[in-house]
Amino acid sequence: MTDTIETIGKSLVQHGKLSNRIYLMKLHKDDYPYILGLLDVLALRHGYSKIIAKVPGLASSEFTENGYCQEALVPKFYADGEDAIFLARYLDTQRAVISEGDMQQIWKTRELVKKKIGTSSEMNDSLLTRILTEDDAQDLAVLYDVMFKTYPFPINDVEYIRETMESHCTYVGIYDRGRLVAASSAEMDVYNLNAEMTDFATLIDYQGKRLATLLLRTMEDQMSDRGFPTLFTIARACSVGMNLTFARMGYQLSGTLVNNTNIAGRIESMNVWYKRLE
Repeated sequence: MTDTIETIGKSLVQHGKLSNRIYLMKLHKDDYPYILGLLDVLALRHGYSKIIAKVPGLASSEFTENGYCQEALVPKFYADGEDAIFLARYLDTQRAVISEGDMQQIWKTRELVKKKIGTSSEMNDSLLTRILTEDDAQDLAVLYDVMFKTYPFPINDVEYIRETMESHCTYVGIYDRGRLVAASSAEMDVYNLNAEMTDFATLIDYQGKRLATLLLRTMEDQMSDRGFPTLFTIARACSVGMNLTFARMGYQLSGTLVNNTNIAGRIESMNVWYKRLE
């Protein structure tokens, strides 16, 4: 089960029972401020407990006046230099409460990231890092199917992978003797010149070797060559490895999206990181 992505008015929205929330991914100026009412209707119709909206800073006031609170901010996110603000509204107050166990893990992760604790392992010379093509879609789908019990998008579907390759995603993979052992993607917003570094997965036997760092560096080079100045990610807040990877690569932590995304079998809080390449 994955979430639905659809256009409401002229804006792009993701929603579904998997994460039990609505995500306003791209707000079109023609829909503002009327989109607020449409999101409320959609949430009530399906019984969603959270709405998360990524909007330009200039549009944020109408959201905050309607019960939204800021959870993260990425400066100069849009092509015109406007910031992106992640705003959340909780239709169920319990959704806004992070469990004690998760809170302890989130703070532990932040402390480890601040100290940049971690050691590097030697990587096998047989490892090959490269941009993936449609011919690699089957390998990629298998890797994601193995590594993620649940995911907001159907990344274990070969046709979905091929479609996103053609439209807006650059996938990078690491092969070891012909076997895909790690992968990630850069999801590009060509109009606003930003890219989300996402879909990281590494087989268990290869974890701890900083393969995510290698993937990220390769994607950064690709985005730099294509003229994308703003990069960001939404990483699992309890994951030491991924948060450490972005911290080491010079990304800035800009906030936490509380109980936001169903990934690997449960709804988790997510950290937002960003980096400017210029």
